[in-house]
Amino acid sequence: MSFAHRLREQRMANRMSLQDVATAVGISKAHVFNLEKAKTSNPSMELVMKLAELFRVRVTDLVGDNPEAEDQPAEIVAMFRDFKALEDDDRDTIRFMMESLKKRREQQG
Repeated sequence: MSFAHRLREQRMANRMSLQDVATAVGISKAHVFNLEKAKTSNPSMELVMKLAELFRVRVTDLVGDNPEAEDQPAEIVAMFRDFKALEDDDRDTIRFMMESLKKRREQQG
């Protein structure tokens, strides 16, 4: 399920209009519409956090990247638990490594 679908699902479940959501998080009604229709991709983390707070859900549930979700392989869940237990400096190092790997993969593809 995509972010767009989850966003619309949350909006409908909370019986909110596009304008209600837009006003609550400080964006335009058109922007909410475009997010729901997947015409706007990669919303800012700040916006995703505001939406999650508005709907009272976890960010990971809204974007679909909950590593503790039942449908994730046990290895991924274990890695996520290990990651959470690290000190901030160590997590920053891993984030840097992941970004470097992603950039390298993008350059190759």
